[in-house]
Amino acid sequence: MDEEILIPISLFAAIFGMVYLYYSTRNKERLALIEKGADASIFNIGKRTGSSWKVVVLNIAFLLMGIGLGVFIANVLDNYTTLDDDAVYPAMIFLMAGIGLYVGFTQTKKALGE
Repeated sequence: MDEEILIPISLFAAIFGMVYLYYSTRNKERLALIEKGADASIFNIGKRTGSSWKVVVLNIAFLLMGIGLGVFIANVLDNYTTLDDDAVYPAMIFLMAGIGLYVGFTQTKKALGE
């Protein structure tokens, strides 16, 4: 067998094994709790009501705004300073993307009422 094909097959097998182990273990735990007479409402602890797509859209929006602002600030710094443009662009993009994710996180917490 070619060596190039072993890596994707091994990666797929590892991912499949982890997913299978997670779901089979979770199923066994739930069956054991049901056999002991535990209330089924314990399976819903920690789940939020409402749609989670709003959270995803909000975070992606702030991430993309942060990236755009990072490119703009990097362009301004590149044109009006003597800083190295090879360092300014990635630094500003990652900095502003991180700030955008943080703002998205805080807005998500505020929107969910936590």
